[in-house]
Amino acid sequence: MVKHLGIIAVSFEGATLCYRTFCEEAMALTGSLSHPEVSVHNHSLKEYMDCIEKDDWDGVATLMVSSAKKLAAAGADFAVCPDNTVHRVYEKVAKQSPIPVLSIIDVVAEECKRRGYRKVGVLGTKYTMQGPMYRDALARLKIEMAVPDRKDQDKVNSVIFNELVPEGVTKSSVKALTDIVQKLKQAGCDSVILGCTELPLVLNKANSPLPVVDSTRLLASKALEHALK
Repeated sequence: MVKHLGIIAVSFEGATLCYRTFCEEAMALTGSLSHPEVSVHNHSLKEYMDCIEKDDWDGVATLMVSSAKKLAAAGADFAVCPDNTVHRVYEKVAKQSPIPVLSIIDVVAEECKRRGYRKVGVLGTKYTMQGPMYRDALARLKIEMAVPDRKDQDKVNSVIFNELVPEGVTKSSVKALTDIVQKLKQAGCDSVILGCTELPLVLNKANSPLPVVDSTRLLASKALEHALK
């Protein structure tokens, strides 16, 4: 039975890219206009950010579980959340959700292992770069994690929230992020995780100094695989 996908959306750009990739890959696979059923629910990004900025991670989990319940009521068999930052509360959400929720962090870490990476740079919001999610997941697979220095972390965070989310891609954001990836390369990284679902709008295998691990598209691919099992 083909499964109905639910998307717990946080930012609209990340959710849109995940949704589009899921449908495009399904149609390419079937050679037709066919793709599994998809439902999307999101609370306002501001509601999430209000909780995150107050360090209220229980509030973040409550929002995510609320979306999961609404997706389940709409008929979704399982869900994904194309947002890395909020995966800080993934375990709590997975326990409270009425439907299974795939982890973007685990999907990305397993891909790094599959590709044989040993030292991986991580870009994302400051909450992702400074948080334990990727560090713990990669460490379990014997992979070292590196992040930019605090000045560059602030720059990445600013590009995400002040440019990519409200405005889209700019030439300045491309230059800033590729320069930061170059520094990670010089620090011995063999790849870089695009650990924010907006970052694939800016960085890709064509312009990145390091091989990219695209968290958004990987999650969409894993969701498709799960939907077709």
